[in-house]
Amino acid sequence: MSPLHASFLALTSAYAGMAALAFAMDRHHAQLTGAQEVPLARQRLLRCAGALLLAAAGIPCVLAWGATVGPVAWLGWLSAGALGAAGFIGAAARVAAGVACAAAAAAVLGLVHGV
Repeated sequence: MSPLHASFLALTSAYAGMAALAFAMDRHHAQLTGAQEVPLARQRLLRCAGALLLAAAGIPCVLAWGATVGPVAWLGWLSAGALGAAGFIGAAARVAAGVACAAAAAAVLGLVHGV
């Protein structure tokens, strides 16, 4: 796996995971849907999906850069995904949710195809 491909997969996974975790919170869910509280089932689903996507972001990093540099790159991409999600959700929550869904789909397809 090339470093460019790994970077794309890690960033899309990290962004989608951070956005899922953000939308599991009442405040950001209210920005998205207008409902004041997140239903418990949806909250659990978003948290599980976010955690899985954040963990999956480490796979291409370790494959591209090895076991020594890969975790460091993974932490960097997690930070970049968090920054992107925080900025995008604050500006346009609905658009951020759509981009997060597309990013999650691209990341999962890329991971399945690339690994």
